Order: sequence, then structure tokens, then C-alpha cells
Amino acid sequence: MTVNITVGSFKWPSLPNWLTVDSNASVTFDRSLIVLAFAMYMIGLVMVASSSMPVAERLFDNPFHFVFRHVIYIGLSIVIAIGALQIPMSWWHKNSGGLLLLGIGLLVVVLLIGRSVNGSTRWIVVGPITIQAAEPAKLFFFCYLAAYLVRRRDEVMENIKGFFKPLVVFGVLAMLLLMQPDLGTVVVMFVTTFGLLFLAGAKLWQFIAIAIVGVAALSSLAIFEPYRWRRVTSFLDPWQDPFGSGYQLTQSLMAYGRGEVTGQGLGNSIQKLEYLPEAHTDFVMAVLAEEFGFIGISAVLLLSSIVVIKALMLGRKAVNKEKYFEGFFAYGIGIWLCFQAAVNIGASAGIVPTKGLTMPLISYGGSSMIIMTIAFVILIRIDHEIRLQSIQATSAGKTQSKKGAKK
Repeated sequence: MTVNITVGSFKWPSLPNWLTVDSNASVTFDRSLIVLAFAMYMIGLVMVASSSMPVAERLFDNPFHFVFRHVIYIGLSIVIAIGALQIPMSWWHKNSGGLLLLGIGLLVVVLLIGRSVNGSTRWIVVGPITIQAAEPAKLFFFCYLAAYLVRRRDEVMENIKGFFKPLVVFGVLAMLLLMQPDLGTVVVMFVTTFGLLFLAGAKLWQFIAIAIVGVAALSSLAIFEPYRWRRVTSFLDPWQDPFGSGYQLTQSLMAYGRGEVTGQGLGNSIQKLEYLPEAHTDFVMAVLAEEFGFIGISAVLLLSSIVVIKALMLGRKAVNKEKYFEGFFAYGIGIWLCFQAAVNIGASAGIVPTKGLTMPLISYGGSSMIIMTIAFVILIRIDHEIRLQSIQATSAGKTQSKKGAKK
């Protein structure tokens, strides 16, 4: 028995054949993106459950506190995804400016009434809901940037003025983010902006000039802020101060070391017993490495790489179809996911300085999960609209052929 399901404009294929490879043109969305998202959801749920129980038991006298909240975040993300799936890409394009202003507004509000945690003011509390303002700001900025590149692509390619305009907007967002402070998000947005401008056809000398300025600015931010400088120096040699500035990284490296190739087994991590701070958020991959070893980390990297490659290929497909906004938006999401995942894992492995960035769809955190889910949904929607356009063109061609045959 097969069952067909229709959700909005989507016609879902028969359930028993859902995972099969099907080149049928009537399949109007990329099923593999949904499979990848749910795989990452489940890995995240298991690892948040494993890594958060000791600290949840101490803080809330309930080892499943963070697990229950994480399940709620997943459920809420799916509900929001179903709604976001119905939004056409034309709506995102038309409202890109308004969304950018909303993102800037959230960053201003968080500075005025935000809640501070560990010296950073990044969260807006509305009753039981906590919003990390930087997460929607990233998505809305990339949406705006994609729309800008559609409007001003020739200007970006031909003169420095078109290249600098989006950097001015980025500068405003960066200033607000650094006041929280949140250097990690600034770096992610900077790299994604550069990637998009490069793919849009900006000249190489412009990149070299701005790269020099950007690296100098980021270096000065680290040098003139003592806590940032401590992070950089502790990253270079965490064992120099293993009980001070290098404590978190040394504990994370111990987790990686204990994991070896196959890991200690699910639930057998020692570092999660409150030796490793933030084990269920920024450093969840260290616990995964300890319990599942090199094989586990490689599996997560493979999943993330597939998502990034699919996003970039989708962007190229959209641009080739002259759907430039959709293409640039897909490119932006792909670069964003790639860099954020690389920084998260790299920070926990001691490859890059600690930046406080979550692992997409795996780390604990409601705002990050919801926004990353919306990013996945946008990719599915872009793919859906491209496929639908092809189906309609094929149908129109067949109709014309039949009319010609009758004549």
C-alpha cells in the first residue's frame, strides 16, 4: 500500500518509495536534504542528552532538563519549517530590506534590554522564550546581500563603489555585534560576505585590499581587548596555563585524545562530568569525539560536507537558470554552514581560537536550531521552485507539440 501526501504546493511521493533514487521530473523537492537534516537532529539529540546530564543534574536536579528543552526546540523548528516552506522566494527577495532592518533592530534591542551570560549580552528574553539576536541577523543579512547582488551585480563587477556598499552595511552589523561582544558571528558574516562577492564576480584586487584591511582590523580587535588576546594566546599554547585561560581547550583536547579511532562508547565520556565547560553547547563535538572517536567526527563532517556541497551546487543551478537571487542566497547559506561547522569543530580540536559558535543542528540552542532549520527550508524551497519551473516548461512544450501535431 502506498500513501500520497500533499502539503501546500508540495506533492510528496509515495511513502515506501520516498528514499529511493528517482529521476522522475514530478518529484518537486530534494528529499535528501530532509534526510540529512533529520540525521543531524538525531545526532544532536543523542549527544546533547549524553553531554548535558551531569550539569543538568547539578543545576536543576533533573538530568533530562536540557534534553526536554532540546526536544521542544526540534519540534518548534519543524513546525516553523512547515510554515516557512510555504513562503515563495519572491517574498524573501521583496522583503530583504525589511528583514535587514529587523535584524539590526534585534541587535539594538539586545544591547538595551538583553540578558547577560558570562559577560556577553546576546539574548532577548520574552517570557519563556529566549532569542539570540545574532542568529536571525545572520540569515537576514545574507538575504539582503543576495538581493543587493541581483540589483547591483554589474556595479559590483565594474567599480569599487558597488563592492564597498554591502561592506558598509556589514560594518554596522559588526559594530553592534562587537558591542555584545560576539566576534565569532562577525567573522562568519565577514567570510560569507567575501565569498558571495567573489562568486558575484568582484575583482581580485578588491578582495586583496579588503582582506588586508579586514585581517588588520580583526587582529587589532584581538590585540586591544585583553580577553580576546588571552583566547588567541591560549589557543596557540593551551598547556601554558592549563588551569586558567587554556583550561577549556585542554579539557577538549583530552576528550579528543581519549576518543582515538572508535571512541569510548556512548555515555562513557569522562570530560562531560563537568570537567569540560559548555559540553552540550559549543563543545558538544568534543564529547562526540570522546564517545565515538575519529569515526564519529568523520561521519558528522561527511553529513555537513554533503549539505554544503548540495547548497553550492543548488546555487550554481539557480544562477544557470537565471534565478540570481535564489542562487546567491543558496551560495550564502552554503558558505555560512561550511564556515560555522569548520570553526566549531576547529575550536574544539584546537585548530582555531574559541569563537562560541554552535554546530549547525547538533549543538544545544533554540535560536541557532530554528534559524538553521529555516536555512535548510530555504534550500528546499529554492530547489522546489527550480524543479517546478522545469516541470511547467516541459508540460508547456508537450502541449505545444500536441497542438502542432493536430494542425
